[in-house]
Amino acid sequence: MPIIVNVDIMLAKRKMTSAELAQEVGITPVNLSILKTGKAKAVRFSTLSALCRALDCQPGDILEYRPGEEEDEE
Repeated sequence: MPIIVNVDIMLAKRKMTSAELAQEVGITPVNLSILKTGKAKAVRFSTLSALCRALDCQPGDILEYRPGEEEDEE
């Protein structure tokens, strides 16, 4: 998928664990893992907003578009 999720990078920059982030954002660790691995098909704006607030970043710091990456066929 051409959308890359960089939550791990932001976690490392903020010296925060996935468990801490999941708790602060209010999502399950399993759902955060699905998002981090790029297996999520969608993300709610409220979740994206909470991630940005918890990580003190912008949506573009978390989500990246890489043209040429394999696209899922719908």
